[in-house]
Amino acid sequence: MSFQTSALILSWIAILLLALVVSGLVRQVHALSNGAVNRPASVGLRPGSPAPGFRDLAPPSPATLVLLFLDGGCATCDQLLDEATEQDPRTDAVLRVLYRQAVPPQAADLPMTILGEQADLFDRYDAIATPFAAVIDPAGRVRRSEPVGSRVALRQLLDQVGNPSGSADQPTPSQRGGAL
Repeated sequence: MSFQTSALILSWIAILLLALVVSGLVRQVHALSNGAVNRPASVGLRPGSPAPGFRDLAPPSPATLVLLFLDGGCATCDQLLDEATEQDPRTDAVLRVLYRQAVPPQAADLPMTILGEQADLFDRYDAIATPFAAVIDPAGRVRRSEPVGSRVALRQLLDQVGNPSGSADQPTPSQRGGAL
């Protein structure tokens, strides 16, 4: 068999494989556009459900409680910890940072409540991925429970649940022109 014949056969095989891959991708796009693919189940506790461990985590005075579930080996979690440290004095909500394992060294000396070895609460709050936040009202009921994937998302969450209205040094997003 000549070189040209071998090259031609390999080219046709490559074209056939490429056609099969494109066909599979077209089917997946079609299934996604028709909603035939199951959406993942929601994570976290449903709004209105009782907050596990609320008595141990609740602030001394009635206030909205925000639990921030983080992981020591997560870069986004480190950024959210920095954001939580900046936002803590500015919000009426009480922040509690929880780690599944031991508190990492970078979080140990921060001026907020940080708790390690909280695997049980991770499971009870269905915090399957980090960073994750749960907002709990003063009565001990979950208001929101959701993944929080960026500093901006955490800032927006805290703005919605605990910033004092009319604070002169912290304008609302509408006063800032929507920019964060």
